[in-house]
Amino acid sequence: MKSLPLTLIGLLLAGVANAKTLEVPAGPDAQERVQTALLDARPGDVVALGAGRFDLSDGLSLDIPNVTVRGAGEARTILSFAGQKGAGEGLLITSSGVTVRDLTVQDSRGDGIKSKGVDQISFLSLTVEWTGGPKATNGAYGVYPVASTNVLIDRVTVRGASDAGIYVGQSKNIIVRNSRAEFNVAGIEIENSMNADVYDNVATRNAGGILVFDLPDLPQMGGHSTRIFRNQVIDNDTPNFAPKGNIVAGVPTGTGVMLMANRDVHVFENTISGNQTTGVMIIAYIQDFTDKTYNPLPRDMVVRDNTFGRNGWDPNLAGGPMLAKALGGALPPVLWDGVSQAGGVSAPVKLWLKDGPVLNLRLPKAGALDAANPDVLASLGSPGQAEPRPVVLPAAQAKLKP
Repeated sequence: MKSLPLTLIGLLLAGVANAKTLEVPAGPDAQERVQTALLDARPGDVVALGAGRFDLSDGLSLDIPNVTVRGAGEARTILSFAGQKGAGEGLLITSSGVTVRDLTVQDSRGDGIKSKGVDQISFLSLTVEWTGGPKATNGAYGVYPVASTNVLIDRVTVRGASDAGIYVGQSKNIIVRNSRAEFNVAGIEIENSMNADVYDNVATRNAGGILVFDLPDLPQMGGHSTRIFRNQVIDNDTPNFAPKGNIVAGVPTGTGVMLMANRDVHVFENTISGNQTTGVMIIAYIQDFTDKTYNPLPRDMVVRDNTFGRNGWDPNLAGGPMLAKALGGALPPVLWDGVSQAGGVSAPVKLWLKDGPVLNLRLPKAGALDAANPDVLASLGSPGQAEPRPVVLPAAQAKLKP
């Protein structure tokens, strides 16, 4: 390994030695006092927000690396953006090595907490919520790292997001665990991202529980290598309240796990129950696109060893109720659209859908539900697809505890 120059080592050691805690108590003029602390912080510092309610009139931002923003506890430190004048995020982070923990964010006009273009971003023991319940006018995302590397989301609760509660987009090396997403359009969404472990979470009372998508015309495409395991994906029954035009507006209410146009996604050892449309849905991307590098097909998907309860009794799909009736009153727990070419792309669609019965809609093209030629199988595909390797975070980040 290449050695660091002594002068740089000295500067780093001096920074740690001089690290300080900037105390910010709750009270009047919260906007100015909190933002000033975020501007004054230096690498290694802690911005400690006291117990109580911080009434904020605008979004906050942090662009200093290696800073911890810490509250006195989720139920004790409340950052309220109910009076926010702008439409931006509650807290926007554009620096690396930042940890945000132990506080609650409420009623931001835009996203709750967003990081963009950073490395080693950690969200621990947080609640992000919109207190008026599910509404299309709520912010899109609760916790929202995008274009980031080494993402840790641990013991986070999000409720009321009009897109996805926990959304990780165009990022790499991601862990989402021990978290709860409820009353959002999508509970947890991994989109256009690579290498993600999503485990020991609860996704409930959303329109859709856990989504893994890959979309065209974004700076990072070709999402792959996601493991979804040991989650509770139960009772996702909130009517889809996404604003019109959003991609998640097309997620049928009552979808447990939805995999669309991604690769190497393994879904195993989850409990999936109480989802009226289906337990697991695997589909191709259905909208038009022009990017010739985009692959709209789901490939190399594995669904195995999950525990399924009652699902699919009232599918919110075109022709779904009629199909459910024909199949004995409910759709099988796993559904594949059967599309192997779309948008001019044809590629091997390797699947191992061990958990059955499996409904293969055998659509002639993506989204053509009216032309379904359904078939029900005990299982579909064949084993042998290697599971993605576990995500490993940098040592300093891995040792963080909620």
